[in-house]
Amino acid sequence: MMTDIVIVLGTRPEIIKLAPVIRECERRDVEFSVIHTGQHYSDSLDSVFFEKLDLPTPEYNLEVGSKSHGEQTGEMMAGIEEILLDEEPEAVLVQGDTNSVLAGALAADKLDMDVGHIEAGLRSFDREMPEESNRRVTDHVSDYLFAPTETAADFLRQEGIDEDRIFVTGNTVVDAVQEHIDVALRKSSVLSDLDLDSGEYVLMTAHRAENVDDATRFQRLLRGASRVGNEFGIDVVYPIHPRAEAKLDDFNLEVPAGIRLVPPQDYLDFLVLQSEARLILTDSGGIQEEASILGVPCVTMRDNTERPETVEVGANQLSGINSADILSAAQEMDDSRMTWQTPYGDGMASQEILSALRRSLPVREVVQ
Repeated sequence: MMTDIVIVLGTRPEIIKLAPVIRECERRDVEFSVIHTGQHYSDSLDSVFFEKLDLPTPEYNLEVGSKSHGEQTGEMMAGIEEILLDEEPEAVLVQGDTNSVLAGALAADKLDMDVGHIEAGLRSFDREMPEESNRRVTDHVSDYLFAPTETAADFLRQEGIDEDRIFVTGNTVVDAVQEHIDVALRKSSVLSDLDLDSGEYVLMTAHRAENVDDATRFQRLLRGASRVGNEFGIDVVYPIHPRAEAKLDDFNLEVPAGIRLVPPQDYLDFLVLQSEARLILTDSGGIQEEASILGVPCVTMRDNTERPETVEVGANQLSGINSADILSAAQEMDDSRMTWQTPYGDGMASQEILSALRRSLPVREVVQ
């Protein structure tokens, strides 16, 4: 079997950000297969997105699920390698910084297959984050590094990566938001379902291990979010990730007044929740990007970010997890009401990526 491209993904953000690439492959009549590692093991956060985004069902699903980093990555590599040997692709595409990305890149590299890393060059410079190791290793074994911004490209150059491997394409998250926001606003009933009014709530997400796996940090973060809601006089709506919900139970933590827990939302509903929020509190990298695209002020409850461009343009502010600092950052972002231009491109990233690959892929018919 010969395939032009194999796309490896395993988590909700990867599905969303690779959706425009998959559609561009279809538009250009590029033969592709999708390997789903099954890194996300909750259906509400995972496979339902293929249906909602009208994407083809992955040809392969490894169903790896939640394990230790080493066990999970090793199991993924073994499964991906077997499939790649059968598919014999011209290139393997991965996106982001998860264990699925690392496993896909290493498996392809060891088979001497071209690797394309979408969203290359992001750096938090925090080596305690497993994602930082994943993205650094992936960048250095990749043949095509699709950097979302010049800042990311500069980080790659500083690490000695050859210029001819670096392509500044913008970020496919812009493609995805532009493709879906109008449909989401038209079709979603999430505001009425949750009895919310536009601009009258703060949206919060918190799921990162460094925040929710530590009882003290998680409690401080929740108190900070509660203070924001109380100060603004509106609810903080928290679609809680299964990991975070489990930790609340494990630590026997009480959710402070003003924070309203709701179930995880599908992509279109969550896009509406973001676009209509007064402010977003998050520890997610992807949501920092989406907030900047949607024009909603964002506070990142972390000490660092691999999306410094959002801070530089005034769309985002780092607060850490101290409750007073979270409140102060939220007030500053809410008061500023700055307008900014998203630093992640014009929504043509997927086209730029496929164009960069055309030189090595046996594209049967390219639709201009």
